[in-house]
Amino acid sequence: MTTDPVQFDAPAPEPGGEPSSFQRVMHQIFLGPHGIRAGWRMLIAIFLFLAIVTVLQAGLRRIPPLRAWLHAQPKGVMTPGALLFGEGTAALALLLAALIMTVIEKRSLADYGLPGREAFGKRFWQGMPYGFVMMSVTMGLIAALHGVSIEGLALGTAGAVLYGLFYLLGFILVAFFEEFSFRGYLQATLASGIGFWWAAIALSILFGALHLRNPGEARFGALMAGAFGLLAAFSLRRTGNIWFAIGMHTAWDWGETYFYGVPDSGVAAQGHLLNSLFHGPVWLTGGTVGPEASVFSFVVLALSAVCLHYMFPAKPKET
Repeated sequence: MTTDPVQFDAPAPEPGGEPSSFQRVMHQIFLGPHGIRAGWRMLIAIFLFLAIVTVLQAGLRRIPPLRAWLHAQPKGVMTPGALLFGEGTAALALLLAALIMTVIEKRSLADYGLPGREAFGKRFWQGMPYGFVMMSVTMGLIAALHGVSIEGLALGTAGAVLYGLFYLLGFILVAFFEEFSFRGYLQATLASGIGFWWAAIALSILFGALHLRNPGEARFGALMAGAFGLLAAFSLRRTGNIWFAIGMHTAWDWGETYFYGVPDSGVAAQGHLLNSLFHGPVWLTGGTVGPEASVFSFVVLALSAVCLHYMFPAKPKET
C-alpha cells in the first residue's frame, strides 16, 4: 500500500506577474508541498459518501413495498434484512465515493488498501478463521470462569442455514464498510499527512467513539472497539491491504452475533444459532454490551496482535 501524496500544480500566476496575495493564501490553506492537504481530501470524500448514501437510501425508501417492509422491521433488535439493507447501501455509497476520489486524486483502490485482484482471496480467508477463533477464545475464557452457559440450539436446521448465510453476507458488508472507511481510504489519506501510526491511533479512537452511538454500548466496549481498530491497522501494516482485516472483522461479528447468540455492541440479534446465557459480573461477561466489553476481550486482542506479528513478519527495510 502506498501513501504518496497526490500531486497537483501550483496556482497559476496572474497574467504577466507573480501569484496574487489571495492566490498565495488559498494555496497555503488548501495545498501543501505535495498537493491538496489530506484533511481537505478526507472532507471531500466524506461529503461524497454522505450525499450518495442519502440519495440512495431515500430513493430506495420511495419504493412502497420496500418502505413497508423496512417499517415492519422490529425496533431495537438486529435482523438479517435490516442489516443487509443498511450496510449494503452504506458499502455501495462508500465504494462509489472512493471511486470518485480515485479520479480526483489519480490513484487506485489499491492505494487505499483495497486491491481488486486480491478481493476475497487468500488474505480474506486467512482472516475469517482468525476472527472466529478470537471470538471463540474470548467466549471460552468467560466460560472457564463460569460466566456463560450454552442452553442448546435456538434454530432448526433450515433456519440455522438461512440465518447463518444471511448474517454472513450482512457482516461481510459491515466489515467491508468499516474497514474500507477507517483502515482503507481514511487511513491512507490521513497517513499521507501525519504518518501511518498517528493516523491509525486517531482513527481507532474515532472508531471506538462512534460505537458509543449504539443504544446498549458502554465505555469499555467502545474502548475495545478502538483496540480492535488498532489490531486491524496492524494487520494492514503487515499484510499490505485490508482484506485480512475484512475477513477477521466478518468472522468476529458473525461468531458473536449469530453463532454464539450474544449481544454485539449492545445489540441483540433475531435468529441466532446458540442460546448463550451470561452469569456473573460485567467485567467478566461484558453484560448487555456483549463479550467485547469483557476484560478477556483485551487479553484476546493483545494475544492476537502477538500472533499476527509472527504470522506476518515485518519486511526488512530497503537500504
